[in-house]
Amino acid sequence: MNQAFYAAAANGRTPFIVGIGGTTRPGSSTESALREALKHAEKLGARTQLFGGEALAALDGYSPEVRERSEGQQAIVEAVRQADAVIFASPGYHGGVSGLVKNAIDLLEDLRADERVYLDGMPVGCIVTAAGWQGCNTTLAAMRSIVHALRGWPTPLGVTLNTAGTKLFGSDGQCLDDQVSSSLKLLAEQVVGVRVPQAAAQ
Repeated sequence: MNQAFYAAAANGRTPFIVGIGGTTRPGSSTESALREALKHAEKLGARTQLFGGEALAALDGYSPEVRERSEGQQAIVEAVRQADAVIFASPGYHGGVSGLVKNAIDLLEDLRADERVYLDGMPVGCIVTAAGWQGCNTTLAAMRSIVHALRGWPTPLGVTLNTAGTKLFGSDGQCLDDQVSSSLKLLAEQVVGVRVPQAAAQ
């Protein structure tokens, strides 16, 4: 169990995981995968909150010079501020993280002056969907780099889902592929149970 979860347990608090990701398309594979991972995390005893495609699409573009934040922007920043772990999920657009998801991540600059700066010491799960393995892999590498820049710890497993010609989720969001479900379950287990090196957590 990671240091954040030890602290939550010590305070008699349920560990809290925030999921950020999706697309503008309702029921997207990206958001469905994120929901599946959060569902597994809940089964492991965590409390979760999802900021999916609809919430992300409603956000104004991040402007560092603007100090006032909308209600939606404040909700994401405050949720991550309280979180013990985060899961990001993005489609692979032209080899990188989508603008929709990156805009939400950019808001975490508001955590730069917190006692826990950005995602410092937090386990972060990464999920990528793309129509081809090249897009999956380059986007996952980009997402891991973003997590490192935010001082977070990407989980050992990053889940990449090749959606080219394959239906992985039903219209109700249910996962149709046992291997995909197993991978997302393992990601959730690592987010909940990954151990951050002690030296890095100090």
